[in-house]
Parts: sequence; structure tokens; C-alpha cells
Amino acid sequence: MKSSVIFILFFIFAAEIARGQTDFAAKEFISSSKDTLRYRELLPENSRAGRKYPLVLFLHGAGEKGRDNAAQLRHGSMMFTNPVNREKYPAVVLFPQCPEGVSWPYDRTPEGRRWNEFPVEYPVSTPLKSVRELLDAYLAGGMVDKNRIYIIGLSMGGMGTFDMVCRYPGLFAAAVPICGGVAVERLPKARSVKFRIYHGDADQTVSVENSRKAYRALKACGAEAEYVEFPGCGHDSWNPAFNTPDFLSWLFGQKKKK
Repeated sequence: MKSSVIFILFFIFAAEIARGQTDFAAKEFISSSKDTLRYRELLPENSRAGRKYPLVLFLHGAGEKGRDNAAQLRHGSMMFTNPVNREKYPAVVLFPQCPEGVSWPYDRTPEGRRWNEFPVEYPVSTPLKSVRELLDAYLAGGMVDKNRIYIIGLSMGGMGTFDMVCRYPGLFAAAVPICGGVAVERLPKARSVKFRIYHGDADQTVSVENSRKAYRALKACGAEAEYVEFPGCGHDSWNPAFNTPDFLSWLFGQKKKK
């Protein structure tokens, strides 16, 4: 009986993932340096010509890297395919996939505790360079509200989120780094961006001190920043984060400062 229940739950979960992959169209983008960025795209239902929509960029974690253009939808995508949310928050949503062998912030894959060590200066990574060009292509298309561009990232993607807003602060209205990290000396560059940071205090993979330091540094430089810490939560703090009642209402309520 127990195994039957587990099988049914697995089937339901797999069906939900498959449905999300159907809603998100599979796309490829070729950068100016001829690198291929695989990504998934979700457009507003019943979009109207001439109307501009917010854009959400979602950066996945290290466990979803690859070439299948599917694994990156494992966490977070169902928030956007939920029919109530699609109706309430029509948006352009992009889920790019980071290739193996590199990471979002670096052209290498850190090992072990190096995920908690962050250089102050380093060149933009190849995958994030492609992501920036992808964003530019969508902005040029005329469908996106340039005052409502948001970035969300978890774990490695949380680090990529910090990196993107430090490099291109004028692009984003709001950022949601989850269990990420950054060299806090860089954060004054991003003080125009509104932040909501999440982390679990029992995270054994990416230290909670990363988010605590980032929050303190942002407040010290005058940025609008919130920090939510989950007691007893390990590395998967994205689960309670996505279930925060105002997660989407807060995100879509932000506009870029004039």
C-alpha cells in the first residue's frame, strides 16, 4: 500500500513537471561569441499588442546544469505556470540553463567550500554574458516593461543573481537571491536595486553568513533590502521561500527607481 501511494505521488509530480515543460517553450540563443544558451520561455496568456509586460529571469542551481533544456525547470517554474498566477501576474519568464563545466558567476565550477569564497573582481562569465545578450534581445523586441525586470536565483543561481545586479544594476528593478553569496564590497554598485534575500540558518552547503553579510552591506549603503532567514532549514531554502505568501506580489510590485 505504501509503495502504491509513493508511486502515485511520483506520477503526479512527474505530470506536473511535464506540464510545466509544455507551458515553457524550449528555445536556443546564439551569442555574439557563438556560444549556445539553451533556455525556456513562458509568455503571457492572451497578450495584447502594444502592452508591455514585466520580465522575470530565473537562474537555477548547480544541480540543474546540463544540455537537456529541461532540468532548470525543476525548482520554481510551477509558480509561473500556476493558472491563477499567470492570470494575476502576466509576464515574460525566462529560465536559461547553465552548461556543465562552468557556473553562472564563473567560467569554472568551484569545489567544496569555495562556494563560500567570492572574489571582488573577475571577468563576466561566458554563460552570464550570453544571458545579458538574451535580455537585450527581449528588450529590443518591444514587449518588455524596462522598469519591471526582475531576477531570481537559488544557490549557484543566487550567486549569479548577485553578480548580475552588481554588473548591470541599471537593468533590474528587484532581485531575489536565495542561499547565494557575493563579495560584499561589490554591493554598493547595486544599491538602486530592491532586494529580498532568503537563506536557511542550517545550510551546510552555502553558509548563511553569506546572506547575513550581504543584507548588512546593502543596508549600510542605503539599499532597500529585506532578509528572511528560515530556522532549522538546510540548503533547500527555496522551498519555504517560494511558499512565502507574498513572494510574487512583492516581486511584481517593484519598479525601477527613476
